[in-house]
Amino acid sequence: MDTDLALVLGLIIAALSVPSILSAISDKRAPRASAITILIAGGLIVFAIQGKPGGYNMEQIPDVFVNVFARYMP
Repeated sequence: MDTDLALVLGLIIAALSVPSILSAISDKRAPRASAITILIAGGLIVFAIQGKPGGYNMEQIPDVFVNVFARYMP
């Protein structure tokens, strides 16, 4: 898997799991499914950072998003 794609997927999954965590906490439930998605997102992000020589800077993340979307969108 491409490291840029793994980074983008990890960040999107992490962002989408935040409402699930907040919903579980507000309903006084254990956020089990949310914790699993956060672990998956974290794994993808760590894989991307370790797989790219030099890692990523915060300034590069918008460019990575644009490049990935341009590459995979028809």
